[in-house]
Amino acid sequence: MDIEHQQTVNEAKQSMKKKEVVYQVFTRLFGNTNTTNKPWGTLEENGVGKFSDFTDKALKEIKDLGVTHIWYTGVPHHDVITDYTQYGISNDDPDIVKGRAGSPYAVKDYYNVNPDLADNVDNRLEEFEALIARSHNAGLKVIIDIVPNHVARNYQSASNPEGASDFGAEDDTTVAYAVNNNFYYNPGEAFKVPEWKNGYQPLGGEHHPMADGKFEENPAKWTGNGSRASQPDMYDWYETVKVNYGVSPDGHKDFDELPDGFDNEDYKAHFEFWKAKTVPSSWKKFKDIALYWTAKGVDGFRYDMAEMVPVEFWSYMNSHIKMKNSDAFLLAEVYNPSLYRDYIKKGKMDYLYDKVQLYDTIKHVMQGHGKTDNIPPIQDDLKDIEHHMLHFLENHDEQRIASPDFAGSAEKGKPAMVVSATISTSPTMVYFGQEFGEPGAEDLGFGDPTRTSIFDYGSVPSLVRWVNNKQFDGGQSTTEEKELREFYKRLLNFTIQSSALAGNYQDIHHYNRENTPNYDDKVLSFVRWSDKEHLIIMSNFDAENGRDFELKIPEGITETWELNNQSYELSDQLNDSYSTELTVANGEGLAKISLKPLQSLILKLKK
Repeated sequence: MDIEHQQTVNEAKQSMKKKEVVYQVFTRLFGNTNTTNKPWGTLEENGVGKFSDFTDKALKEIKDLGVTHIWYTGVPHHDVITDYTQYGISNDDPDIVKGRAGSPYAVKDYYNVNPDLADNVDNRLEEFEALIARSHNAGLKVIIDIVPNHVARNYQSASNPEGASDFGAEDDTTVAYAVNNNFYYNPGEAFKVPEWKNGYQPLGGEHHPMADGKFEENPAKWTGNGSRASQPDMYDWYETVKVNYGVSPDGHKDFDELPDGFDNEDYKAHFEFWKAKTVPSSWKKFKDIALYWTAKGVDGFRYDMAEMVPVEFWSYMNSHIKMKNSDAFLLAEVYNPSLYRDYIKKGKMDYLYDKVQLYDTIKHVMQGHGKTDNIPPIQDDLKDIEHHMLHFLENHDEQRIASPDFAGSAEKGKPAMVVSATISTSPTMVYFGQEFGEPGAEDLGFGDPTRTSIFDYGSVPSLVRWVNNKQFDGGQSTTEEKELREFYKRLLNFTIQSSALAGNYQDIHHYNRENTPNYDDKVLSFVRWSDKEHLIIMSNFDAENGRDFELKIPEGITETWELNNQSYELSDQLNDSYSTELTVANGEGLAKISLKPLQSLILKLKK
């Protein structure tokens, strides 16, 4: 990214807020201190965390980690294999539920919350509202999931507000498609439970009166991942049904499309555009759901598999949300880079996952078979939308850094975390337990070890030690876990306070690759700056060997920073004891650098 371009966008960035940090927490696992972790264990056997486990103390500790937003994953009422019929909640069939605790992405009732999370099931909604209030009091903004592409196969709300009806309630099931049908159908064909393979059985084969290989659905609906088969494969998203947004089976859109150039209009113009338009039923249902939670104080949403839903719907949905809360934090899964700009500009998304570029590339570097040379071109490719590309190293879909199938060591996450958190103005996301080096080794049933299971009841060992019998003080944490958390705490707090990290970026990696001895493709360096702060950032991804070299700062940067031919003090913001000097001569800056294995430096220049 050239300096002239950076100067052009400088004004806009200087007026932006500082960086944000999202803490994703799997709500039912957070406060569970039961360490049984039996495969396919019941709620009674393995325990479950509650909304009430997020005490004022717990939330303060999360906030103090350097967090601005907390994403409570798994809050909307999804299918679970626990009997709540005494509370007026119908039982869910194991033949269409993944795991015993159920997938949080098979939502059964959007107007209520997971009964597992409540101390008093009758008051579960009020308990979540109290958690929203506690989170706000702690200085945290609240994000929850909305899953627009699909709902649970047995969607049935027991909590619809006045005027709301269930998805599919008004559908004409005699036809495969109608614009205002919420689902797609196979008229004349009944749904069949998938044929189980490789020894899989629901609930691990345990006897259950409803696990009989049958589920009543006639006519059959299309499955969430788009399978049109009346008997989906077991590797399909068989627990869900696909929502119809007014797109016919042959791909025709039965709704208005945005005019050319409308991607440059703000959310208010998008809201006005849809005011006079007739939109499909499913659009209105999801818009009403989002506004329902917004009215309850939810500050934003994470949208699952957003690219499977037409971008026009997002223009409609997000503009309505922004009219109610202009600061709403709207984050989406979009994995196709060719769609990024449409979903940001036309769809009015605030942020998208930067997975297939930064995450996938940096993962290879962490594993030892990728080159840091591949990172700067990513920032160049995304320079016009870099602020919108949320960075992460872990989330519920990805392997834990410390798992043997990823890096095998939480320490290898340190240089990657520094790069991920400081290379752009975008938000950073941390997955709960990441700050302790959680390896996700438990086999809890449906879930896959190397990832913390989102389908099963259980607990997270490193987190249990930090929770320390609900003291939330790390009283049982190992020395290594405490030290890693302190690293994350120092780094994340620096990022949300730094004006430079909300400002300009320039690659110096390739300049040093060409001109600096002992600087190789295991090292990465770049500079960040604002009017008030100037940073030189570098990381060594080599787990075995340190690096000693004279880092070079190109003349264009020293001119932009208005540096004279003299020496300037550089102090590390991650390690108080490290400092060096930048000596400018004939326009070029030189700094003697000594990097230990896996060490990073955030050097702040003192003018």
